Amino acid sequence: MRPDLTQVFWARMRAGGFISEAVELIDTSRRTGRRILVDAGGVRPRRGRALKGRCLTFGQREEIAIRRAQGQSLRQIGAAIGRSPSTVSRELRRNAVVGVGYRATSAHALAFERASRPKPAKLHVNAQLRGIVERDLKKRYSPEQISGRLKREFPDREEMRVSPETIYQSLYVESRGALKRELTASLRTGRTLRRPSRKVGQRKNRIPGMINIAERPPEAEDRAVPGHWEGDLIIGKGNLSAIGTLVERTTGTTMLLHLPDGYKPDQVAPVLAAKIQTLPAMLRQSLTWDQGPEMRDWKTVAIDADIEIYFCDPHAPWQRGSNENTNGLLRQYFPKGTDLTVHSAEDLDRVAAELNDRPRKRLQFQKPIEAIGELLLQ
Repeated sequence: MRPDLTQVFWARMRAGGFISEAVELIDTSRRTGRRILVDAGGVRPRRGRALKGRCLTFGQREEIAIRRAQGQSLRQIGAAIGRSPSTVSRELRRNAVVGVGYRATSAHALAFERASRPKPAKLHVNAQLRGIVERDLKKRYSPEQISGRLKREFPDREEMRVSPETIYQSLYVESRGALKRELTASLRTGRTLRRPSRKVGQRKNRIPGMINIAERPPEAEDRAVPGHWEGDLIIGKGNLSAIGTLVERTTGTTMLLHLPDGYKPDQVAPVLAAKIQTLPAMLRQSLTWDQGPEMRDWKTVAIDADIEIYFCDPHAPWQRGSNENTNGLLRQYFPKGTDLTVHSAEDLDRVAAELNDRPRKRLQFQKPIEAIGELLLQ
């Protein structure tokens, strides 16, 4: 992964985005995005945040690679990119890969790596300070408490000072080599991966123009009128796969969405619309979903499927109680921590049919398939 693209990913995460949004900006997979986070311990790397003007850009390196392959001279290449021939010569000499030659992507990564000037971490070179920090972490002191206590114990020794952020980075960034990541278990959160901090309200309006559940017709609440649905996703291992779930509130009828390619907004919207379109008009009254980013294109779904769409309040799963209960039942077939891409569309239809054939106490032990069948005959 090119370091400059990695910074685009981190900038989106810092702005309050989700992994799915951040990887979309750099045209890569959620798996790669997750690896970027894990490798960095959840801490945005400083390297590459602001390239100096004297550095070659990725576009210039692409020009060098193309023109070199065309057989152009160093002077011709330099003139084309606005650099001296000697700059081009050094670039080709330093950043070519043995046996492969000069390629823009690998050259850009090598240049970033070479340009770094990392200083040794303070906790790495000061054994006494490191020992005190490790001791206090094991006593479950927070980094802020450790930092404040050091100022009291060593008021006249500047070398015995360390900021809370330095402690956090030494814990989470393995390349610093100062503190063992196992010590994160002593922190109050116990997280082994640091989460980007976000300001209050940073994630507002991630679903543009959404309509709150408070505006949903009262008839949907008492289940008297059929055709009001609740929807959600169940997520697979490593957040890399998903299955969409739809539950009709009156009868408990379940439909499942096959999402073999992922669950980005542009992947969920067409599948969801197509599934709803299979229903008769009388059973397309409304759909209630949570505020997941996969529903960014909800307006398209609403128009294509001719259905009203509403969104729950944040952290209020009870507002989709039927769907939450059904998702629990579905975990019998799709256990947590498993890869959901192994299930075909036919597998999902079979599971949905089996659920719809179960007697329900709420329906006086009538089956959902029987209840919805009676509605369709009316």
